[in-house]
Amino acid sequence: MYFRDTLQSAFKGVSANALRSLLTMLGIIIGVGSVVLMSAVGASMQRVILGQISSLGAKSMVIFPGQQQGGPNSVSTGHDSLTFDDVDRLKLLSTITTVAPVVFIQGRTSEGSQDESPRVFGVPPEFFENQKIVSQEGRLLDAQDQQGATFNAVIAPDARDKLFGSVDPLGKRIKIANNHYTVVGVTRALGSQFFQNVDDRIYVPLSVARTVTGQKYANYITMQSTSLASDVAIDDVTFLLRRLHGINNPANDPKKDNFVVRSSAQANQILGGVSLGLTLFITTVAAISLLVGGIGIMNIMLVSVTERTREIGLRKAVGAKRRDILLQFLLESLLLTFLGGCIGLLFGIGLAFIAAAIVTKLLSTYHFVVSVPSTISALLMAGVTGLVFGISPARRAAALSPIEALRYE
Repeated sequence: MYFRDTLQSAFKGVSANALRSLLTMLGIIIGVGSVVLMSAVGASMQRVILGQISSLGAKSMVIFPGQQQGGPNSVSTGHDSLTFDDVDRLKLLSTITTVAPVVFIQGRTSEGSQDESPRVFGVPPEFFENQKIVSQEGRLLDAQDQQGATFNAVIAPDARDKLFGSVDPLGKRIKIANNHYTVVGVTRALGSQFFQNVDDRIYVPLSVARTVTGQKYANYITMQSTSLASDVAIDDVTFLLRRLHGINNPANDPKKDNFVVRSSAQANQILGGVSLGLTLFITTVAAISLLVGGIGIMNIMLVSVTERTREIGLRKAVGAKRRDILLQFLLESLLLTFLGGCIGLLFGIGLAFIAAAIVTKLLSTYHFVVSVPSTISALLMAGVTGLVFGISPARRAAALSPIEALRYE
């Protein structure tokens, strides 16, 4: 019996009862579809996070006050705060190139009748270098703005659109809380950094922010290390701040520190851990779904062997060998899993595309991505499932005696 004939027989066996075959494939479809969908979402989110990390640069570092890592929205008070004396001492470290503290200004921002609430940051000129922020129009804040405490402001694109619309903002006056500032520049659009919209900000000189708020502490501090090996810089910063804050922590217990130091390299490590966890979760979901699908396929194939006992006896009577029957039923099992895998693949990609279309409206840096390795792995797992769970029914069919099979009613 030629392989082509065996394959045709397998196709006929699968298509003879299309509805039953489709229901049998349901577990495989769900398993493969789940893997493809979740791996696509994971790959898309990984690209978003990597893009945000790379936008800061590999040498970027940040110090947050207290035990929290809430970033630019956390508030520093009391003994958990970062002082400007800390900033001055950090500038002396040989492993750090630039240090830029940030002070928040609370209050509404208005221009004429437009009243908005973008985040207002008091920053030194080094902040723009640390965060890789460049100007699109006009200029950024410079050393003269800082030293002279000039009431100038640089606005990001989203803040400009909200306050000025299509009007050129350069030279215009805006009111932040109770003070007026002159717009001297607009930054280039950057999107999000660690899921915070960098394009909805206003920057004023740090010296002005300290004066109008009376704040004696930095809300957080940005830095750049001298090399890509940021571990040494983190150790230096941690040791210095513990000494300045009188913290005795030889065991490096983070709960004893009143600050948190983070770098882009650490963010990459965290991302790697998240990706590993996501991969394990996807594998577990796929394994459970494919196991259920495999059991269903084995059950249906055993039923099929019983239903087609006379057919098997007739094939053996006209010369079909044991291996031909074995191959036929094994191919039927593989066809069920292969077709189910293909349907699940299309199903997963379709859902991932729809999800990307929705998320893109909320997160502009999110893009539709399909994880090719995960997709291939899912299809291979489906094939292995069909092979493993199809062996027993195929062997049972091949072992039938021709005479007994022909007598079967």
